[in-house]
Amino acid sequence: MKNIRRLAVTAFITVFIFSVAGCNMIEKTPEAIANSTVAEVNGEKITRSDLDKDPNTMQLISQVKQQYGENYKENEDAVNTVKTQKEQILDDLITNKVIAQKAKELKLLPDETKLKSDMETQIAQLKKQNFNDDAEQFNTALKAQGFTEESFKTMFLSQLRTQQTLENVTESIAKNIKITDKEIEDYYNSNKSKFTEQPNKMHLAHILVKTEDEAKKVKKRLDDGEDFAKVAKEVSQDAATKDNGGDLGDVNYNDSGFDADFMAGALALKEGTISEPVKSSFGYHIIKCIKKEEYPVKALSAVKDQIKTQLESDKKNSLVSEKIQQWKKASTITKKEKNII
Repeated sequence: MKNIRRLAVTAFITVFIFSVAGCNMIEKTPEAIANSTVAEVNGEKITRSDLDKDPNTMQLISQVKQQYGENYKENEDAVNTVKTQKEQILDDLITNKVIAQKAKELKLLPDETKLKSDMETQIAQLKKQNFNDDAEQFNTALKAQGFTEESFKTMFLSQLRTQQTLENVTESIAKNIKITDKEIEDYYNSNKSKFTEQPNKMHLAHILVKTEDEAKKVKKRLDDGEDFAKVAKEVSQDAATKDNGGDLGDVNYNDSGFDADFMAGALALKEGTISEPVKSSFGYHIIKCIKKEEYPVKALSAVKDQIKTQLESDKKNSLVSEKIQQWKKASTITKKEKNII
């Protein structure tokens, strides 16, 4: 206990100290930690055990131990990483709890008998495919991950229940979704590069710097005739490409692995041209489009069903996400972050 104020009565200090010590000893037992509340959702508790036994938490701890060792709790960076990630996992558990409560209210919870049957079937398939039905190998693998067969089944069933509940809720919310021909046509006309005979691509190079002023200076050097690769090697902050003249190789028009603002700047370029400064989440880029390869666009009739499926999925996800956020706002949710780690 920190900064205990001096009290006039020595006997009271003694009782107080022993009381606090006793409470801390109880709180620190494994059982007490497991049963401690990390959140409440409309009066229903999520315990530390629920959080720690979540597969995402178990994977997180495994990765942290690999990086920092078994005594990772003695490392401040490791502890901060675990705390941040567990807070995100807890948010997901809270969302799942809200969905489950609403599913119960709407009579959309999955049938438990079928869930257990599905669980047994899927675990049997897992044993067969990965362990050749060898029970000893299977149990050894479970033990290495901190499971018994019983605790693994409990976790598996819980995950299956969460998944099926969300599917039932999604189906209920999105059952009346309709996609019109006009929506399909509008999407097609706005995204033709997604429906080419082969993926359109462009050969790009870039120079990355921290500020717009630096980027403008780089652009002036290039406008004055300096070699792009030479300037990239001198000033680019992208260590992965600078020694290769900033060369990014071929990039598909629809490559989602790149920053959206960077891609917008690159797509606006004609072959053989260099951009003005382009701001992204990484800094400021000067982009060179070395070459473009574009292919014919498929007819609308050939991709209509594909677009319809995509729009249905997008609309469904948006509608479900909006509804879940409404449910969460209407819920009473409290978190006890001190119990997370």
